[in-house]
Amino acid sequence: MEPQQLVEPQQLVEVVNTRHGFRQATSLARATGARLGFVPTMGSLHEGHLSLLRAAVSDCDLVAVSIFVNPLQFSSVEDLARYPSDLEQDLALAQATGAGIVFAPSVAEMYPGGAPETRVEPGSLADRLEGASRPGHFAGVATVVTKLLSLAGHCRAYFGEKDFQQLAVVRKVVADLDVDAETVACPTVREPDGLACSSRNRRLEPDDRRAATVLFKALMAGRACVAEGERERAQVEETMAAVVAAERRVELDYAVVVDPVTFERPTRLAGDLRLLIAADVGPVRLIDNLGVRA
Repeated sequence: MEPQQLVEPQQLVEVVNTRHGFRQATSLARATGARLGFVPTMGSLHEGHLSLLRAAVSDCDLVAVSIFVNPLQFSSVEDLARYPSDLEQDLALAQATGAGIVFAPSVAEMYPGGAPETRVEPGSLADRLEGASRPGHFAGVATVVTKLLSLAGHCRAYFGEKDFQQLAVVRKVVADLDVDAETVACPTVREPDGLACSSRNRRLEPDDRRAATVLFKALMAGRACVAEGERERAQVEETMAAVVAAERRVELDYAVVVDPVTFERPTRLAGDLRLLIAADVGPVRLIDNLGVRA
């Protein structure tokens, strides 16, 4: 993983705090013929976010990034309050990476009437795995992403594969509701020891941070199991679970093998598959995934 490096920006980033201002800025960019890239984030930017920004900068003429901690996707006020935030650092990183616009609204600006009564329900794809463990989470994600993409207008929107189920939900929302955006998936970025980059990693105590690497080890064990010829889903899942069980600081929620499109769990493994894992490491919930082909 490349370290975060601040470089001298070509120009100052435009910081927008209102919905009207963001829509106006993106509309003006398109009016000049610019191809717009958009990276929605909740801030606390890390190398995973920056990889999305770099991909967008490479593909597009102007890149906008949103920094908004969306309360609709948190299950508790406490979890929302614990989410890390450093807007000044985020602005510096966004500017140095080449973003032209940063949309950083307040909660009151995004939801002026309070929590919206109208929400986007993402369907059965969002009812399992993360959706089952975090009821309402994906409805919150789908609602805010629909709102952000509506404000951005026609664009290429960049999402990381680290949140693989979220990516699938967003793609379905965009397709089903004819949202005027092209979703672009970018690979998971990892720390040198394999831990997937996440804003939540900052909340890990040193011992928990070391223990958290077991998630990637479990995924690698599952991939090796498939590569060695195992075709029974249950056996691959048991292999991953056993790796996590050996780390006493980690409590497994799920370690599963799914179809990467439907998220169904096949009995016999064939073709492209996705290994998904979620666990509590101390007080912090972490997720990860890995692609594999049987």
